Amino acid sequence: MNTANPQLEGLYLALGSLLDLLVQKGVVSRDELRQTLTNTEEIALSGGALATDTDSHRKAMAFPVRFLLASLDAQEAGEEANFRELARRVGLNN
Repeated sequence: MNTANPQLEGLYLALGSLLDLLVQKGVVSRDELRQTLTNTEEIALSGGALATDTDSHRKAMAFPVRFLLASLDAQEAGEEANFRELARRVGLNN
């Protein structure tokens, strides 16, 4: 991700924390979140979310979802990963 987007970086971190809070409060399970995010990723990659015609656009749309999945994994493992580390994981698994 372009480092000129610190607001988005903060938003992704905040969303990851909110998802973790929902799990901690028993509102939703990690498995339910993982399934929901995986479904969303499939929609983004298929072009179903917007009429994008390039692979790079679809991958860009999938990045936030993949980031949140990586955040879920890190939280489940008890890790405190920062934005850069989570984005690196997304890039390695892309």
